[in-house]
Amino acid sequence: MLQTGSAATTREAIHSAATRLFQQRGFARTTVRQIAAEADTDPALVIRHFKSKELLFLETMHLTIDDEPLLDVPLEQLGERLVELLVGLDGSARGIFLALVRGSNEPQIQERLQATHEQVLVRPLRGRISGPDSDVRARLAAALAAGLLHTLWVARDEALLRTDRAELISRYGALLQAVLTPTDT
Repeated sequence: MLQTGSAATTREAIHSAATRLFQQRGFARTTVRQIAAEADTDPALVIRHFKSKELLFLETMHLTIDDEPLLDVPLEQLGERLVELLVGLDGSARGIFLALVRGSNEPQIQERLQATHEQVLVRPLRGRISGPDSDVRARLAAALAAGLLHTLWVARDEALLRTDRAELISRYGALLQAVLTPTDT
């Protein structure tokens, strides 16, 4: 039975359904019809409310990380703290990350992935470090952080997934720390 509630209720149902489906299936494997069926509404209403599948995807897939824990830790412990934060992310963050990566062949989604990388990783790190090469070091550290997520969530490296969490945090944190606070500068 199709939903007959208010426009706001229908919009929210579509938004919730799209969020779930995009996280589970990705952009390419999710159709407007599937979203409408999950929201118990008509596919035309999906387009009426969101204009296109791409715009609906962009509205629903926002990856954020609470960077507050990164602001309070001493700079010398930032590498480990960042890795601890990353490996502790919940399933929602994982679903959004995977959806963005899977859909990154679409120009608008690639732009969102780039913007997310900049806002969630580069900017907070750059704000914590100083020196003439702080932008490059922040970008290298962000690349290492994103690489860890890719390895754990996309490549699903079984050996790393089985690694003791404390050991992973310590070892990978040391890699990040070497980029954030190099000893040769």
